[in-house]
Amino acid sequence: MPRADFYLIAKPRFRDDPLLLVCELAKKAFETGQPTLILARSFEQAEQLDEKLWEFDEVAFIPHQIAGDEDDAITPVLIATPDAQAADRALVINLRDDPAPGLFERVLEVVPDDAAQRTGSRERWKTYKAAGLDVAKHDM
Repeated sequence: MPRADFYLIAKPRFRDDPLLLVCELAKKAFETGQPTLILARSFEQAEQLDEKLWEFDEVAFIPHQIAGDEDDAITPVLIATPDAQAADRALVINLRDDPAPGLFERVLEVVPDDAAQRTGSRERWKTYKAAGLDVAKHDM
């Protein structure tokens, strides 16, 4: 059964930099061999994430890129901007306000410690639940 995991940010290191948690999740996915699609909110966020994936862990190498060329299909961690067309992947990390589209086995929702963004996450939770996904919450 497909599942949705909501990561609610509470710890100071993630509260100050929510993209750090995204990097940690992408690293774990890469280490377990799961091709990952990250749905960025904006082109600017995609660029920030692209940069952070290079520098957040000095010993980790996570092959990644922003979607848009012939290497998309072979890149383990693909960052999609809102206007990019990216193929479905089994694991999706969703940073957008809308529920993740497409076919996936698991979606990870990173929810910053921000009241407005938490409201949107409640709507996504309801949408995933109504679609029959197994939904879980994790405090980070």
